[in-house]
Amino acid sequence: MLNRRTVLLGCGAMAGAMRVKGSKRPFCIDCQSHMFAPQLIAMMQKRKKPPYIYDKGNQRFLVVGEWHRPMLAMPLHVDVDLKLKTMDEAGIDMTALSINDPGPELFGSQGAEVAQICNDFIAGVVKRHPTRFLGLAVLPLQDMNASMAELDRCIGKLGMKGILLYSNIDGKFPDEPQFRDMFRRAEQLNVPILLHPPNPVTYAVTSGYKLTGGLGLMFDTTIAVARIILSGLMDEHPKLKLVCPHVGGTLPYLIGRIDHQMFVLKRAAGELKINRRPSEYLKNVYLDCVSALPQAIRFAYDMVGPDRFLYSSDHPWVDPKFIRSNLDSLNLPARDQEKVLSGTAKKLFGI
Repeated sequence: MLNRRTVLLGCGAMAGAMRVKGSKRPFCIDCQSHMFAPQLIAMMQKRKKPPYIYDKGNQRFLVVGEWHRPMLAMPLHVDVDLKLKTMDEAGIDMTALSINDPGPELFGSQGAEVAQICNDFIAGVVKRHPTRFLGLAVLPLQDMNASMAELDRCIGKLGMKGILLYSNIDGKFPDEPQFRDMFRRAEQLNVPILLHPPNPVTYAVTSGYKLTGGLGLMFDTTIAVARIILSGLMDEHPKLKLVCPHVGGTLPYLIGRIDHQMFVLKRAAGELKINRRPSEYLKNVYLDCVSALPQAIRFAYDMVGPDRFLYSSDHPWVDPKFIRSNLDSLNLPARDQEKVLSGTAKKLFGI
C-alpha cells in the first residue's frame, strides 16, 4: 500500500531539481529538518502510557494521545551520516535541525529532563558538524521557570539559534497567558520561534481516512498562528521573529475571511486586541515552502515575499529534492531565489 512518504519520495525521484551544467549552485539552508534523540526513543520504549513506542511486526509505532503514528523512514530519523548524505544529494549546505515530536510538555514532571536530552543531542550533532547544522531548542513549557533556564542554557551555552515551538502545548495554545514569557525572552535574545505541529487538537475529527497528517497537522499551525496574531502578541513584541511551516498551513488562504469577520462583521468586538487587519500581521510571519503543490508555494510566496519565505524540506518525512523541484518550478528571479534558499535564513538565524 502506498503511503505519504512513498508517494513523495517517488515524485521527488522523478522530479528532482536539475542543475544547469557549469552553473554555480547557490548556497542552500534547509530550515525544517528533524531527528529523534536515540536516548529519548529508548526512554519511550520503556513507557506504558503516551508518549510511548511499541513494535508490531516489522513496524514501529509512536503513540501520542490516541494517535498511533508509524515511525516511517527509520533509520533516517536517527542516523546523522544518512542525514548528511541526503543533504549532499539534495544540494543542501546547512540544515536547521530540530527534534521530532513529542515535545517535553507531554512528559509531565520529566519535562525538563526530556528537554535536556533532546537539546543535548541536537547540540552534539551541531558540535560534530558545525558547518552543516544549526540547532533549535525545545522547552518544557509546562514549567516556565525550567523553560527559561533551559532556553538560556541552549542559547548561551550550547549556541543554539532558535526555538522549536509546538503549535499546541499538551492541548493548550501558545498565545495563552502562561506561555507569554517565552515570547518576551525570545525577543530579548533575538532568536526566532519556529512553529511545528504535534499531535493535533483536531485528531478525533481528522483520524478518519488517515487525514491527521494531511489536514490535522495543518489545521493545528493555522489555529496557533491565527490566535497569536489576534492575541496582540505581535504588537506586544514587535521584533518577534515567528516562522510558520508548510506554507502557513491553511491560513494564507483563509486570512481574507478572518479580516472580513473581524473588521467588517465585527465578530470579536470588545475582544479583539489588534488595530490592523490580521492579514497585515501575517505578512510579517515567515513561511516555508514545504508543500506538494507548486501553486500553494507560489500563493504563500506572493503573500509574504522573498524576505519572509524560506526553503525547508521537512526531512525525513519528505524528500528534499521533491520540495526543491517544486520551488524551482516557480522560476523566481535569481535574486529572490537566493533569498529563499539562504539569504533570508542567514538573517533570520544570525549566521
